[in-house]
Amino acid sequence: MVPEIRVRRLNDAPENHRGAIVLYWMIAYRRLRHNFALERAADHARRLGRPLVILEALRLDHPWASRRFHQFVIDGMRDNADAAARAGVAYHPYVEPARRAGRGLLAALAEHAAVVVTDDFPAFFIPRMTEAAARRLPVRLEAVDGNGLLPMRAVDRIYPTAYAFRRALQQALPAHLAEAPAPNPLKRARGSGPWQLPAGVARQWPSALDWLDRGGSLEQLAIDQRVQPTGLTGGAKAARRRLDAFLEDFPRYGTARNEPDDEVTSRLSPYLHWGHISAHEIFQAVMAREGWLGTVSAKATGAREGWWGASPATEAFLDQLVTWRELGFNMTSRRDDYDTYDSLPDWARETLDEHADDPRDPAYDLDTLRAAETHDPLWNAAQRQLMREGRMHNYLRMLWGKKILEWSASPREALSIMIELNNTYALDGRDPNSYSGICWVLGRYDRAWGPERPIFGKIRYMSSENTARKLRVTAYLQRWSP
Repeated sequence: MVPEIRVRRLNDAPENHRGAIVLYWMIAYRRLRHNFALERAADHARRLGRPLVILEALRLDHPWASRRFHQFVIDGMRDNADAAARAGVAYHPYVEPARRAGRGLLAALAEHAAVVVTDDFPAFFIPRMTEAAARRLPVRLEAVDGNGLLPMRAVDRIYPTAYAFRRALQQALPAHLAEAPAPNPLKRARGSGPWQLPAGVARQWPSALDWLDRGGSLEQLAIDQRVQPTGLTGGAKAARRRLDAFLEDFPRYGTARNEPDDEVTSRLSPYLHWGHISAHEIFQAVMAREGWLGTVSAKATGAREGWWGASPATEAFLDQLVTWRELGFNMTSRRDDYDTYDSLPDWARETLDEHADDPRDPAYDLDTLRAAETHDPLWNAAQRQLMREGRMHNYLRMLWGKKILEWSASPREALSIMIELNNTYALDGRDPNSYSGICWVLGRYDRAWGPERPIFGKIRYMSSENTARKLRVTAYLQRWSP
């Protein structure tokens, strides 16, 4: 049973007791396992005695749409189609072939639905899309929060620092730790066989996989063709393989996670962003490896280590997976302007504004930065990795942002450039966690630092020279040289 704190009703429309199906509109948690929203839909299907239908759609005209992101999602659609077929559940993957071609698909299926369930994701265009659907649909629409271990509504305010949020999380999370999504929620929805889509629906909005198998190509779509796939496979199967590989190498995580020359970070963020794996599944796998007995400290001190009662490496990883990741959801679920300059802390805007007119030497525009043509070899290497692999090393991502602040004409322009480059190329971009990292560069979740510097003011400063002295970067620079 899905906890009620995770369920949000989006409209006042009633259930349609004449509806033939229960519809799950999959828009953020693109997986068929460890998925609270799918579990909620399966519970409805069992309660009402109706077959479950899953609609996974991908719009053409969302900002930064590209072949890179479309391919990653379609990889996941193939996994989902296989899993749904094994479970005997109707699954319809749809990719818009032209702008607005998908209009009417949700409504056409909802006409047959007793209730519709979707994902409660608080960032990018998804909140506006679900709110618009709620106004149009004449049937009950629920959104389910499956984003993290702590339900977004379990705390009632925005936290200004990781320490403050960590302390609140340590107080609130124990009550929710046992509330994990079912590993296989489709067991709850087995019936006499999958529901057949009406012929008119299947004809007007054909399956994306059928279209591709008949010779359709992403090259035909009006998306950014310049941002090519990275070669990294998307989908639930690839996500699980990545998790298993990370766990095999986990002993090195505690000591080498900040080293660019090593590859010991989890590299799970693209799969988390696209919903191909859940934070709950990752958490359970890491803690099973740890031999954790399920107990945490009774004291909510806000400390980064010690609360879980686990090894230092595990505590460090959980601080990233739980504290820092869910801190972003805390912000985006409560502020619509989370991606704007005005959402920064007062002290940060004050010091940045005081230094907004400081000379920039050198200064670079967006095109120069995009092309990785600065004077700084380490920054260029990080930007090339972002463009080619759709990611960059975690530590270097902080340096990447700090140098953009230093080289941009103003702090507002720096924010705009960071968002544009990150969201264009990063497989995990457009995510609450991405906006946390970008805005951290400009002072969010941080404090004032001294000495006060030109351009930065009291914002934390980082330099490529200090980073190269602190970390091993020789192999990294060689790999990402021009």
